[in-house]
Parts: sequence; C-alpha cells; structure tokens
Amino acid sequence: MIYKFGYLVFLIYLKIFFRRKVYGRSNLPGRKAFIVCSNHICWRDPTAVGTALPIDYKIHFMAKNDLFKNALFSYLLKKAGAFPVNRNEADFGAIKKAYQLLKEGKIVGMFPEGTRSIDGLMHKAYGGAALIAVRSGVPVLPVAIAGPYRLFKPLRIYIGPPFVLPPLVYNNKFEKKKQLEELSAEIMDHIKRLVPEDAQFYH
Repeated sequence: MIYKFGYLVFLIYLKIFFRRKVYGRSNLPGRKAFIVCSNHICWRDPTAVGTALPIDYKIHFMAKNDLFKNALFSYLLKKAGAFPVNRNEADFGAIKKAYQLLKEGKIVGMFPEGTRSIDGLMHKAYGGAALIAVRSGVPVLPVAIAGPYRLFKPLRIYIGPPFVLPPLVYNNKFEKKKQLEELSAEIMDHIKRLVPEDAQFYH
C-alpha cells in the first residue's frame, strides 16, 4: 500500500515539475527476478527509477543505512521495500537480503557507484552489484538517468535491454577482485551506452 501510494505521488510530482519521460520500456523483462542498475545523480533517483517501471514492478532498493536511523522514516522505507546497506564495508547482511529477495522472484534496485555523483558524471562502480548478479544468475536491467533535475526541464530516463553477466572463474582472491572490477565496469558501460550525446547529468 505504501509503495503504491508513494509511486503515484512521485509519478505525478515528476511528470508535472520535471516533465519526466521514459524511453525503452519495451526492454522490460517479465515480472520475475532481476536487478535494476542505474547511475546516481540525485536523491530523487530511486523515485525516478521506480516510477519509470510499471507500478506492479515493485523495486526493492538497497539504500544507505543512514536513512534508516529515524524510526518513522525507517518504517516507511521498509514498508516501501527498501533495505539498508553499510557502504563503508562489505555488508554481507545486505548482500544476503538481496539474494533472498531475488530467490523469491522479486526485483532489487541498486546504484553500482555506491553514492551520488557530485559532478553528475558516471564513475567507477563498486563490486556489490556485479557479485550479486553473478551469484544469483539473474539478469541486470540497465537504466540511465539523464537530467537535468531542473523545474520544468525534461528529465529523461532510458531503459536498456537486460543482460546476464558470465560466472566468475578464478584461482585466488586477486583474480576474483579483478573479474568483479571488470564486470562492474561492464554494468556501467551498459548504462553509459543508453545516454544520448546531448544529455545533461547535472542536478
């Protein structure tokens, strides 16, 4: 109920004040487990990505644990499907939660860069999204948010074709780390390729 209410509120808000437009909805997979991976340029991004998909495609976003410190806000976030992650360390609890959701056939939302881009450009991704995608075997749905987030300026969201990352094959921790870095870069490349040259990423 809270997810659907928030979805409708932010859908109206983004359409009226930011003239939000979505491209590539034909690329959406069926309503089965997959990971939505997007660039991150503004605090509004989860609402922009969430409302870019149909309302029955409920996304369970991985969100920084600081957002869950307030009891009321934490309650609302969890009811909306979000779950906390500690970005300062390898949060195995958050990874386990993501696996569980995907195993249940649900959709997980992640921002591979880990935090908002200050300059609006796309940056190197952490290995979390790639690790979860590889180990779960589910497709990754790339989504690119092209701004600007400016009143009455078109906010454009591009949805690309889903893809599956290859399995990890390694003999030691160094090889594993290198492969995760390469797969993380591949995720970001899929996102980058969605953006037209004239797009603006500024807040």
